[in-house]
Amino acid sequence: MLKSPSLLLPILGGLSIGALLLALLVGSSAAGAGTIMAWWSGTAGPEALEVVLRLRLPRALAAFGTGAALAVAGALMQVLLRNPLADPYVLGTSSGAAVTALTAMLLGASGLAVDAAAFAGALGSTLLVFGLARGAGTWSTDRLLLTGIVVAAGWSAVVSLMLAISPDNKLRGIIFWLMGDFSFVEQPGSMLLVAAIGVAGGMLLARTLDLLGTGDKQAALLGLEVRRTRAMVYALGSLLTAVAVTTAGVVGFVGLIVPHFIRLAGGNSHRIVIPASALAGGTLLVIADTLARTVLAPQQLPVGAITAAVGVPAFLILLRRSVAGRG
Repeated sequence: MLKSPSLLLPILGGLSIGALLLALLVGSSAAGAGTIMAWWSGTAGPEALEVVLRLRLPRALAAFGTGAALAVAGALMQVLLRNPLADPYVLGTSSGAAVTALTAMLLGASGLAVDAAAFAGALGSTLLVFGLARGAGTWSTDRLLLTGIVVAAGWSAVVSLMLAISPDNKLRGIIFWLMGDFSFVEQPGSMLLVAAIGVAGGMLLARTLDLLGTGDKQAALLGLEVRRTRAMVYALGSLLTAVAVTTAGVVGFVGLIVPHFIRLAGGNSHRIVIPASALAGGTLLVIADTLARTVLAPQQLPVGAITAAVGVPAFLILLRRSVAGRG
């Protein structure tokens, strides 16, 4: 943990700027630093500007907004469960949003209709997991995580069925979208706006989240309306997950690893955790997307494969530590 947690934000801010600049400079074409300097001086050619400003920049901003949203959603869910293993991907929230968003797209919907369908799927999947985990009594975090994994597997089976009946001309695009893809993002503004709303909402709830993290009974004794607070956090986390899914598909593990390491570095105060998670999550996904489009350039990899390569080992390490801590 840093001696001064407040230093974490400027450090992450600098890393975010560096990651965005790297995303603009690196690619399969020759456009790079010289193009940016030429654009600044007004002498850049139209083709170079097309690559940097209309292809790389929207993609990098969309990746940053998506990573920020997923990291904040993960931080919120980890408070709800008081467990570092919780995140939208593991709990099935992302998969639920993907199923309803994909259904809406196959039915010909677009824009806000797809976002609304994804939000309904994310919220519905979250409530389903909590309802099944609770059963006739109270739920435990272990039961909740196990239920989330099972529900996520169920949604994956539904997606497989939908892929089997999808038109051949749409199949490749759908598969890449499901694995995480920013290739078709042209307007990142909505994703950035929702990420900003998530950060603002998280900051407004920061003290409430700190109380909720102490446990429901302790929070209630301190005057917190636990049920109402949980509903607000459910809704905010589902909104962030839904728009992230409609923007880039299912990108896993960002909401798992980022908040956990932010807490290790900066403590548990959500006045630090929320904005730091947004910056770190955005930076991570920008770097992952830059790798996805450059490692085998001109062929592009799904960004979800890059985050899974980092997230799966991290999940196993956290799971081992969680089991060892109870042993």
